[in-house]
Amino acid sequence: MMNVHHIGYLVKQIDKAAEKFQMLGYVKLGETVYDSFRDVQIQFLEKDGYRIELVSPVSEKSVVFRLLKKYKNMPYHICYEAEDFERDMKQLQADGFLKIDEPCPAPAIGGRRVCFLASAVMGMVEIVEEVNG
Repeated sequence: MMNVHHIGYLVKQIDKAAEKFQMLGYVKLGETVYDSFRDVQIQFLEKDGYRIELVSPVSEKSVVFRLLKKYKNMPYHICYEAEDFERDMKQLQADGFLKIDEPCPAPAIGGRRVCFLASAVMGMVEIVEEVNG
């Protein structure tokens, strides 16, 4: 069973979005991090045990640029912490999820590997390997 790690929230202006979430009582977890693989800025915040990840494209080359242009500011994925990264990724694929990128390190999560998968009936999920994974 995988536990929820965070909810990914797509935003146009990461600093302004973080300020609004802070007005709601969220606390920043560290500094904003640049992910060069995805060409995005990432800021984690937390409130009442719930962690959110603000994701903002840096340029039109970003993997989320078109999503933001189409859907605007919105939650767009749930990330699950995988007890066994390879096994859980294969199980999701066997259950009908399509792997939409190759696993790679995520600078905003300590370099732990992540992978995005999509389901036609529920949208996108991300899995991240456990700290000791």
